[in-house]
Amino acid sequence: MIVKGAFEKARVYIESHSDLSKDSEHYKIKPGPCITISRETGAGADVVSELLVEFFKSYKTLNPQPWTIFDKNLIEKVLEDHHLPHKLSQYMVEDKISDIKSDLNDLLGIHPPAWMMVKNTTKTILQLAHLGNVIIVGRAGNVITANLPNVFHIRLVSTLEARTRHIMQLYNYNRKEASDFIKQEDIARKNYFAKYFGKRVDDPELYHLILNTGLLGYEEAAKIIGNSVLSKFHELFKVYDEVEFC
Repeated sequence: MIVKGAFEKARVYIESHSDLSKDSEHYKIKPGPCITISRETGAGADVVSELLVEFFKSYKTLNPQPWTIFDKNLIEKVLEDHHLPHKLSQYMVEDKISDIKSDLNDLLGIHPPAWMMVKNTTKTILQLAHLGNVIIVGRAGNVITANLPNVFHIRLVSTLEARTRHIMQLYNYNRKEASDFIKQEDIARKNYFAKYFGKRVDDPELYHLILNTGLLGYEEAAKIIGNSVLSKFHELFKVYDEVEFC
């Protein structure tokens, strides 16, 4: 069945896991791997994630659950999980509200406190990571899941020129708009990590792999990640056929 839209894919993923009862054979299988992706703005996490899903589709496994990406649709999942109004999705983006405005809104009760939104996001990311066969982009997923044994942490970087071109193409921005967008997003993500998790987003010790998509290209980066995950978590894939790493 062809499912259109990231949110619908996420919904199918969640429903397929919720159908597994504790008495079923599938429930007894260990959860599949979880990949977290941190990224510089414009480094191509969107493209690499999609390529990774296609990479894993090429392997026959005993685990019947599909691989699913949670990035922007993660916002919707958090709101759904915690019964929050849909209009509040604007407050879920990484560090988009200034501290002063956030504190004022918290005081006036205009929207749930920022710390509560982060707490709800954290719970959802942990739930998704426990299910496995999932790619979590952003939201400090690598820090949140740092102690889970089935998680592999990636950071994607790239040259400024390559990132600018990608943002121009993705959002139909001119060069100045793309450059301004990259600066704002990178600062927001840096602040989000520091404020809520006390970490530096670019700390190399938080990642298994740091890849430069500007030098490697998206396909090569996805292949390196895919093969690394297969190698590290081969017992979780339960592969029928012998895997040849290339």
